[in-house]
Amino acid sequence: MAAAQEADGARSAVVAAGGGSSGQVTSNGSIGRDPPAETQPQNPPAQPAPNAWQVIKGVLFRIFIIWAISSWFRRGPAPQDQAGPGGAPRVASRNLFPKDTLMNLHVYISEHEHFTDFNATSALFWEQHDLVYGDWTSGENSDGCYEHFAELDIPQSVQQNGSIYIHVYFTKSGFHPDPRQKALYRRLATVHMSRMINKYKRRRFQKTKNLLTGETEADPEMIKRAEDYGPVEVISHWHPNITINIVDDHTPWVKGSVPPPLDQYVKFDAVSGDYYPIIYFNDYWNLQKDYYPINESLASLPLRVSFCPLSLWRWQLYAAQSTKSPWNFLGDELYEQSDEEQDSVKVALLETNPYLLALTIIVSIVHSVFEFLAFKNDIQFWNSRQSLEGLSVRSVFFGVFQSFVVLLYILDNETNFVVQVSVFIGVLIDLWKITKVMDVRLDREHRVAGIFPRLSFKDKSTYIESSTKVYDDMAFRYLSWILFPLLGCYAVYSLLYLEHKGWYSWVLSMLYGFLLTFGFITMTPQLFINYKLKSVAHLPWRMLTYKALNTFIDDLFAFVIKMPVMYRIGCLRDDVVFFIYLYQRWIYRVDPTRVNEFGMSGEDPTAAAPVAEVPTAAGALTPTPAPTVTTATREEASTSLPTKPTQGASSASEPQEAPPKPAEDKKKD
Repeated sequence: MAAAQEADGARSAVVAAGGGSSGQVTSNGSIGRDPPAETQPQNPPAQPAPNAWQVIKGVLFRIFIIWAISSWFRRGPAPQDQAGPGGAPRVASRNLFPKDTLMNLHVYISEHEHFTDFNATSALFWEQHDLVYGDWTSGENSDGCYEHFAELDIPQSVQQNGSIYIHVYFTKSGFHPDPRQKALYRRLATVHMSRMINKYKRRRFQKTKNLLTGETEADPEMIKRAEDYGPVEVISHWHPNITINIVDDHTPWVKGSVPPPLDQYVKFDAVSGDYYPIIYFNDYWNLQKDYYPINESLASLPLRVSFCPLSLWRWQLYAAQSTKSPWNFLGDELYEQSDEEQDSVKVALLETNPYLLALTIIVSIVHSVFEFLAFKNDIQFWNSRQSLEGLSVRSVFFGVFQSFVVLLYILDNETNFVVQVSVFIGVLIDLWKITKVMDVRLDREHRVAGIFPRLSFKDKSTYIESSTKVYDDMAFRYLSWILFPLLGCYAVYSLLYLEHKGWYSWVLSMLYGFLLTFGFITMTPQLFINYKLKSVAHLPWRMLTYKALNTFIDDLFAFVIKMPVMYRIGCLRDDVVFFIYLYQRWIYRVDPTRVNEFGMSGEDPTAAAPVAEVPTAAGALTPTPAPTVTTATREEASTSLPTKPTQGASSASEPQEAPPKPAEDKKKD
C-alpha cells in the first residue's frame, strides 16, 4: 500500500530524470530525441551550491507546518463555527461521491482559463471511463494509477509567452461535463478543477564586463534581450509531467471549520451543503532545474498526465509542503528563492539515504540550539563585561567592518529581503559592541557642519592602563604585514580575470571575496594577546565552545553533503584556530590565587591557617597560628624590600612590618 502511494510522486521525478525506453521524457523535456540546440536555455554563471543548513531549515519548517495541521485536527472544530448564520447548529457534510462510485475522467487542454468548448476534439487530451473511486488495486502496476502521454501542438499565443491551462472533470458514470447537454449533465454528479500548467519564471541578466578590457563572456543574444526587455525578463517555462490526485476521503467536514491550508481544496455545494471529491494537482516532485523555456522554436510540447488516488494523510503532507513561506507577505519581488533553494529539500529527500537524512535532521536541531546559545552567551558576555584587560578591541572594530562589507555586497547583488534583514541585524549587534569596548559620547562643542553633534570615541581606562592595548596594536601591526600584500594580490587577480558591473561592484566583490578567503586571520590577534599575557581567563569560553561545536558539525556534513571546496576549507581552518585556543588554555593553567575583575579569587577563605612553631624564652616550641596572608598582602610582600629589625626587638617573636608602598607601585600591581 505504501509503495503504491509513493508511486504517484516518485514517478514524476524518475521520468523527469531521464529514461532509456521509447517515449520516456528526459530532463530537458524531449521524447526519445535530442531537442533542438536553440531551444536550450543559456547556461547561467556558476553559482555556489545551497548551504546545507538552508536545506535543513526548510525541512524543519515543513515539519512544523505538518505538526500545526495535525494539531488543528486534534483540537476539533471551533465552537463558534458550529452555528450557522441564523444561530442553528451546522450539520456535518458528506462526500457527494460515495466510496466505490463509478466515474469518468475528462481532461481538456485550452488557452482559456474558463473552458466551455466541449465539442472541440482538439481540446480533449484524455478520457478514461469506469474508474472506481477509492480503488487502489487497478491499473497497469496494480496501484490504482493510470497515465496518458501525448505531444501538444503549441498555439502561437503560447509561443509568445501566453498561458495554457488544464481542465479536469470527474463525472459519475453515465453523465457528461458539458452543462449544455441537459439530459447528461448533473451538477452534483460533476466535479471540476483547472490550473495553469506552464510556469512563469524570472530570468535576471546582469551586465558585467572586464573593467580593464571592456570585454564580456556573456552571450550576445542575451545582451540583446537584456537591452530589449530590461535586466529582468519574465519567461514561460514548461515541465512535461503532472499528476492528478483524487483524495480518498470521506471525513464529515463542517463548512467553515476546515483548517488551513486544507480549506482551499474542500469545495462545498451551496445548496446541499455536501462537499465534492477533493482534486489535487501534484507537481511537488517536478524539480525547478527540469523546467525549460517555451519559445517560437518549439513546435510541440510533451505532456504526461498521471491519475492516482491519494490518502488523506499524504494529501495533508503535500498541502503543507505547497504552503507558501510566512515571508511571502513581502511579495515575490522581496522574497524570491532561487531554483537551487526550491529544489534543495526535494533533492535531499530523493537522493539521501533515509538514515543519513534522519541523522542530519537531528544534528541540525542540535546545531540550531548551539547557534542560539552561542549568540545568547556572546551578548551576555559583552553586556556584563567590566574590564577589557586581555581582550582585542581592534578585532571588534574589524568585525564591524566585515559586517558592513557583507551588507553592502548583498545589497549590490539584489539578495532576497530576508537575508538582507538578518545581515542588517548582525551589523546593529556589532555596532552595539563598540559601545561596550569604548566610551562613546556626543561632543556638542565640536559639531558637524555646525549643526549635528559629533560622535566622540575614547578608549576605556581598563584597556589603556593594562598592557592589552600595547599587545593589541603590536598584533595588528604584524598582521598588516600579511593582510595588505594578500589584499593587493587578490585585488589585482579580481581586476584582471573577473567581470564586474562597475568599479563600485569591483571594490565590494573584491573585499567580500578577500574576507571569505582570509578573514580567519583576524582571529589571530587574540591568540597573540593570550600569548603575551600568558592567560586565557578573560575569554568568553562558553560562546567559543558553542561555536566550536557548530564548526565540528559543519565539518561532519561538509564532507557528506555537496558543498563548495572553499566552504570545506573554511571549516577546517576555523578548527585549527580553535585548537590553538585549547592548547593555550592547557598551557596557561588557572591560578586560584589570582584576583579577577570583581575582586574575587579562587581560594577558600574558610580554610584553616597553617600552624607555626615559635621558640619560647625557655627554649620550648609553642605552636602559634601563622598570620593570614591575603592576595593583596602576598603581592605587597613580594614587591617590598626587607628591613632590619629595630634594636632590642626579638626577630623571632615580633613580625617585621614592610614600609608602605609608593602609589606608582600600587598602580603597577
